[in-house]
Amino acid sequence: MSKEEFAVFAGKYMDMIYRVAYSWMKNSHDANDVTQEVLIQLYRTTKEFESDSHMKNWLIRVTVNQCKMLFRSPRNHMEDIEDYAETLGFEDKSYLDLFCAVMKLDKKYRVPLLLFYYEGYSTQEIADLLGLPGKTVSTRLFRAKTKLKVYLKEE
Repeated sequence: MSKEEFAVFAGKYMDMIYRVAYSWMKNSHDANDVTQEVLIQLYRTTKEFESDSHMKNWLIRVTVNQCKMLFRSPRNHMEDIEDYAETLGFEDKSYLDLFCAVMKLDKKYRVPLLLFYYEGYSTQEIADLLGLPGKTVSTRLFRAKTKLKVYLKEE
């Protein structure tokens, strides 16, 4: 991959990689580390991608795997979600409340929810990316929405 191609792809997918990483790691420092590692892997890969969609799927898979590796490390730590959310600059308090509620979810619910609603993946695509049965993804999405309703009613 040439430097020019890398710059185009990095610019196009860096935010998506960061969002997926943050949904796993729950802190900006580790999400930045994961994003950097994934971009390094993208630059070094000799893999030929059939399409942008194929590259996007590969990047999400690499991001999830990198998060799993870092999550197991002893240096894993969390920051206050509300502090981070405020740096995102939500103009509407309801968006901030929703973001905080989503981040309270366990990652097994949070990651599929992010991929489905924010990244636009189908349940089967999420199942393939995460190595889960499609029904499991559907169940997790349903449970995530149920838990979100409870969290949002409490606030």
